[in-house]
Amino acid sequence: MFKLLSYVWDNFKEYLVLVVIVILSLTLLTQNNNPQVQKVRAVAFASFATVSSVFYDLFNITQLKNENLILRRTNAELMIQISQLREQGILNRELKGMLNLRDTTTLPIFPATIVSKSLSITQNTITINAGQKDGIKPGMPVISYRGLVGIIQSCSENFSIARTLKNVDLKLTVKNEKNRLNGIMKWDGEKLIIVDVPRTYDFDVGDRIITSEVSSIIPVPIPVGIISNIQEDKTGLLNLIQVTPFEEVLSVENVFILLMVENAEKNNLELNFYNR
Repeated sequence: MFKLLSYVWDNFKEYLVLVVIVILSLTLLTQNNNPQVQKVRAVAFASFATVSSVFYDLFNITQLKNENLILRRTNAELMIQISQLREQGILNRELKGMLNLRDTTTLPIFPATIVSKSLSITQNTITINAGQKDGIKPGMPVISYRGLVGIIQSCSENFSIARTLKNVDLKLTVKNEKNRLNGIMKWDGEKLIIVDVPRTYDFDVGDRIITSEVSSIIPVPIPVGIISNIQEDKTGLLNLIQVTPFEEVLSVENVFILLMVENAEKNNLELNFYNR
């Protein structure tokens, strides 16, 4: 112990003496009430406070940077969790709607999921994970709990491709639910329209449009959309009826296939006629 103290004294005696003198000086300053000494004491304490504040700010900035990093990471994690919850909520509402449809309809329907979509403006199609082994055939309607989505175009063993309402090659016979008047509906590349409607026909904005039993392509009335705009064609004799579909085909993920094809021969004749 004596050797250790001797070693410390021999190597650090200048520092030890300085510390003792500083402590003694500070003690004397605090106990002296002389006005001049008080001024010196005030200057010394102010200088010490300034230096201490600088070091505190330096350490505080480092701490704040670390806290900001932690907060940014937490915000990112919360953002992902909120996004996942919103996605689950949307999916939950869609599945509830599908369950309600399945529980309330007596029609033969088969549930399926859309596994891919085309992004073409004029040739929009979807691929679903149901095929010939599930009883799916070309011409069968694809629906959601909101309304019509499209028509099956072709099938393989396990998958099927459907033309959606936003496909220029899909033309359907539809009718006004209010007055039972029929018309041909198609996608013109920008909007869904019923073409060549005589101006004498009673069509109004807000009327519901459903599929017509006149066509064997869709043998039962299925909701399609609501009339959103009516305008004259170039001749002034006919109207173009714009329809806003009940189902946004670009966002739908889960669908049903209506397992009904009444007459394949008639279907082919109608499809060939519409596609001329």
